[in-house]
Amino acid sequence: MPRLLITGSCGLIGSEVTVFFARRGYQVSGVDDHHRAIFFGPEGDTRWVLGRLERDAPGYSHHNLDIRDRAGVLALMEQLQPDLIIHTAAQPSHDRAAAIPFEDFEVNAVGTLNLLEAARRFAPEAPFIHMSTNKVYGDRPNTIRLKELETRWDYDDPRYEHGIAEDFSIDQSKHSLFGASKLAGDVMAQEYGRYFNMPTCCLRGGCLTGPNHSGVELHGFLSYLLKCNVQGIEYKVFGYKGKQVRDNIHSEDVARFMFEFAKAPRVAEVYNLGGGKDNSCSILEAFKMAEEITGRPMKWRYLEQNRIGDHICYYSDLRKMKAHYPHWGITKDLRTTFEEIAASHLERLARNAV
Repeated sequence: MPRLLITGSCGLIGSEVTVFFARRGYQVSGVDDHHRAIFFGPEGDTRWVLGRLERDAPGYSHHNLDIRDRAGVLALMEQLQPDLIIHTAAQPSHDRAAAIPFEDFEVNAVGTLNLLEAARRFAPEAPFIHMSTNKVYGDRPNTIRLKELETRWDYDDPRYEHGIAEDFSIDQSKHSLFGASKLAGDVMAQEYGRYFNMPTCCLRGGCLTGPNHSGVELHGFLSYLLKCNVQGIEYKVFGYKGKQVRDNIHSEDVARFMFEFAKAPRVAEVYNLGGGKDNSCSILEAFKMAEEITGRPMKWRYLEQNRIGDHICYYSDLRKMKAHYPHWGITKDLRTTFEEIAASHLERLARNAV
């Protein structure tokens, strides 16, 4: 039975991946110290997910370990000697990072280094999948010529007809402290691949989402937006007329790509992992779809000031991923994803009302 070590196992992607791989015969060991509650407060707590993992992931074993604990990470890697490592643990908010710069860098950069070095020592042949972010590109996507449409911004340059590709520059732009710390981990994962010939890859995620997301205002675009719609909470729109665009990918499709990479790993690869243009939407378009699905009006307020380093328009060019792994593709379209997230929030609301 192949052994998987996954960090951030109670997060959105971590939990989805845990269940996905456990159901395919992997012995899964998860690492999560529930730090998300410290980053975002009770609303962002993921302890409730552990019950799902114990129920839905056969043979799952949990380790309450902080990835900043170098000795602990080394000891666990030596004990488990996994066949596959998936690193999804992170401080995930570029807004929050500015208030906790030391903790942000220690988790995102130093924690990643701890895992990479532990893997080099005790599991050098295990594919190492690092969950990176599109924020490694900083605000450079905002330098692409744009056109303003009725409900969204879009690229007005034929070179970006399919979105942002992996050769887009990561240099000389404003990243936010979060983007900088994630970039440090991203480059280190690539370097361990190139320097030590380890099978590493960085997945530069866009808006990763799904019904198990504990979305909060500072992180989790669609989940938080639909939570506001269902609960009648006012949603704040930060700048760009609410026409800023994101591509959204369901957590199951993220897990499916990781599975394909694990079966045929490459060395020091980088992939822009998002929903692509077909699964993109602006905030205004998301409001409309949410209202159509739930029948509830969206309460929102517009603030002129955009978030620092925020993208005006971003969607991923998926052609490299599909070329390298032709059996992979998007299986959850945007409306299906909306419907699943809305149903999850409605169920939680009904459960809390009892």
